[in-house]
Amino acid sequence: MNPRTLYDKHIDSHTVCRLDDQGHVLLYIDRQVINEYTSPQAFSGLRAAGRKVWRPGTALAVVDHVNPTTPQRVAAMPDAGGARQVAYLAENCRDFGIELLDILDKRQGIEHVIAPEQGFILPGMVIAAGDSHTTTYGALGAFGFGIGTSEIEHLLASQTLVYKRLKSLRVTVDGELAPGLTSKDVIMALIGRIGASGATGYAIEFCGSTIDALSVEARMTICNMAVEAGARGAFMAPDEKVFAYLNGKPRAPQGVLWARGVEKWRELRSDPGAVFDREIHLDASLLEPMVTWGTSPDQAAPIGAQVPDPQRIDDPILRQDMRRALQYMGLEAGMALCDIVISHAFIGSCTNARIEDLRDAANVVRGRRVAGHVRAMIVPGSSEVRAQAEAEGLAQIFIDAGFEWRQSGCSMCLAMNDDVLAPGDRCASSTNRNFEGRQGAGARTHLMSPAMVAAAAINGHLTDIRHFGERS
Repeated sequence: MNPRTLYDKHIDSHTVCRLDDQGHVLLYIDRQVINEYTSPQAFSGLRAAGRKVWRPGTALAVVDHVNPTTPQRVAAMPDAGGARQVAYLAENCRDFGIELLDILDKRQGIEHVIAPEQGFILPGMVIAAGDSHTTTYGALGAFGFGIGTSEIEHLLASQTLVYKRLKSLRVTVDGELAPGLTSKDVIMALIGRIGASGATGYAIEFCGSTIDALSVEARMTICNMAVEAGARGAFMAPDEKVFAYLNGKPRAPQGVLWARGVEKWRELRSDPGAVFDREIHLDASLLEPMVTWGTSPDQAAPIGAQVPDPQRIDDPILRQDMRRALQYMGLEAGMALCDIVISHAFIGSCTNARIEDLRDAANVVRGRRVAGHVRAMIVPGSSEVRAQAEAEGLAQIFIDAGFEWRQSGCSMCLAMNDDVLAPGDRCASSTNRNFEGRQGAGARTHLMSPAMVAAAAINGHLTDIRHFGERS
């Protein structure tokens, strides 16, 4: 047998049958995570056709997009539309036999945070869900990708999807990250290098000494944002760190089943000599803390740089995009990124709201105060992360520094709830997208790591974490 990539192994093992000679297959899906926002039409379609959910035990539902994150948790939604979505999800889960972690469940949180922490995602699985950042699960050696509403309906009814095989891209990251740099800087540097469509049509496998050295949670950040380069899947080979992370999780196998699982999971890696359609190498030792200046995740630069000048760009379409971005962001070419004053700081989202992210941010703000003109918010990725942060004393550090300590949810990542920026507000954000209006109509977003957000909140402007002072 020819050497196979990790992607090939995932797809081959889940292919029910080939559908044509163009790469289309009928793909078996192990599990899916359902939210209140992308599922209503799928369930309505099932009801209209009189169909049942074929394997309800393979789905887990959660409320995360539209719920309020006020410091005191309440079941009421901020608007009638959100209330209807949440009520319909509860109705659908009851009628179709799907487990729901509702807004008051102690395990509630953002789907891409709670699914790994519950052990719902395991190496070797193929996961599909109605959210593009399902790629997050690749950090566990699973293969996850986002799907549309009609595909959700098909998946619920049949446990399969019509799927077209992707090309393979291997990104090798070697070298030691300098103090202050994180996996967020790695993935932002990659997106900045290849562009927002640079991985379109590809599944990315990340490997190399830098990836090996990262924690599982840090790897999740990379896989989460790979979709911002156009990838429809991203993952790493599972290792002992992954097995240690999953061992003992509520839904992970136990005893003999766990031992058998680990034995099998150790085989989940690309074969020696496997050929990839494309290769990219990054030297992590050369990276600097990254921030976005524009309205796409690829419009990013090292924090020590200046806002780029569109006039220096030969490509007329790219030049026009840059001009539009700068106009929307209210920036002038040549401005030092470190001089950009913010009004808000937000730490949250499925990208960076896990316990390690909060520990990193707390190390920055400990003993300091948020700048007087800045509104700063911490929204943990799940209720369990929130409880752990409180037990470790992190919450009090944030509160003492002047941060709002809030309940879990998607929150200001996408402005589908009551956490919305006003026109002209400028936010240092640990989220994954900086599109026009992403955090509120007319709002301006700068993406960066949680530590960088924390430093910006303290100083009141974008800040190079390397020059911020000693971190404990």
